[in-house]
Amino acid sequence: MGERAKEWLLAAGAGAAVGALSAAAVMNPLSRSKRREGYVRNLLESNGMTTGNARPNRHLSAVGSSDLLSDEVVSEQLTRNIQFFGMDSQKKVTESYVVVIGLGGVGSHATSMLLRSGVGRDDVGTSKALCLKKHFSMIYPECQIDAKVQLYDASSEAEILSGQPDFVLDCIDNIDTKVALLAACVRRGLKVLSAMGAGARADPTRIRVADLRESSNDPLSRSVRYRLKKEHGIEGGIPVVFSLEKPKAKLLPFQASKEEETPSDYQIVPGFRVRIIPVLGTIPAIFGQVMASYVITQLAGLDFQTEPVVNLDLDHYRILHQRLIEHEELMYGTAEQVLVDAEEVMYIVKELWRGRSARDQSQKDTGQKMWRSVNELMLVRWDKSKAAGISNLILLKFSEADAHESTTLFRIKEEEPEFYSMVSRVLKRAEMEFAL
Repeated sequence: MGERAKEWLLAAGAGAAVGALSAAAVMNPLSRSKRREGYVRNLLESNGMTTGNARPNRHLSAVGSSDLLSDEVVSEQLTRNIQFFGMDSQKKVTESYVVVIGLGGVGSHATSMLLRSGVGRDDVGTSKALCLKKHFSMIYPECQIDAKVQLYDASSEAEILSGQPDFVLDCIDNIDTKVALLAACVRRGLKVLSAMGAGARADPTRIRVADLRESSNDPLSRSVRYRLKKEHGIEGGIPVVFSLEKPKAKLLPFQASKEEETPSDYQIVPGFRVRIIPVLGTIPAIFGQVMASYVITQLAGLDFQTEPVVNLDLDHYRILHQRLIEHEELMYGTAEQVLVDAEEVMYIVKELWRGRSARDQSQKDTGQKMWRSVNELMLVRWDKSKAAGISNLILLKFSEADAHESTTLFRIKEEEPEFYSMVSRVLKRAEMEFAL
């Protein structure tokens, strides 16, 4: 692990850059409290911050990032993550470099949790960066923190997105800047997670992570989708955090305290809208926590499936269950080998096939091809020699189901190897999750 893994970069608002804060560690066998005191004192003094009458710890010397998790203090601080991910996966997190652009209600919370989880380096973009630099130095002094007071735009793109970050968090609430940043990340091949509208919402249970194409009930998502497609030819493939909740309030009218004042007088930087949308402070914070959780698990290589956005009620799944029974009776003369109920059909349809035909699972069609009724879909056996259980059912359109029943798995494997492999992976997941 090199120097890259020991740094965070905090970029902010508009202005000049601030220098880096070097990571250091204590090499002599001091007590935990004394060692941490030495860490913090050294880092604060390197930032020009005072610590009373405390003197620099003479025993401080830099350690390589590869030794960071072997340090007693650091390993204790990150012990829960290490227990959850395992040491090797936590090393991936510690080696990572994450760029967070936008340090308001969403970005500040996301950044705090990334740092508390041991992310090695970060870049944040608002004027709060200098304040958080000092705060974060107290929490995780082993991490190098750079603070930049700089607005993201085309002229700063190369500088802010340099260094091959492992992830970029878009926490910007200005649509022009947000679209420009997302387009730049796609163009550079950078992984990015974008926060959509958190304002005017109140229900934390409706917050989701999904592809931009699948986000609904969110005016900001609609605008971003439209602009990305029209201006940059990007139709999706960007994960976003959004709320399924319909906004509870509209933008408030601007009320100037003086006749000559205008909304532009209250802009923090030119080009940014004045914030007059009602915001419940807890919701942006939860957005930030969700973003941090998503990024940390991705960095650690933890495989999980985000909940698909499929708007169906239990009656729809009962219809599909009944349709499966009728199909089994027609094809095999009995429904005795149907080993699933309506709730298990819900898992198969929603979790495995995300509400779409197994032949319509391409990322490009996410959202655009989401089915809105059960009128043309049905469940059929993948392998006709096995029972209709959770790990042997695929969702197809009627015409596709007829074609499937008239062919064999051997033929599918020979003629459509990619489709065969994809279905096999999905059904293997069901087998593992249900311990079959």
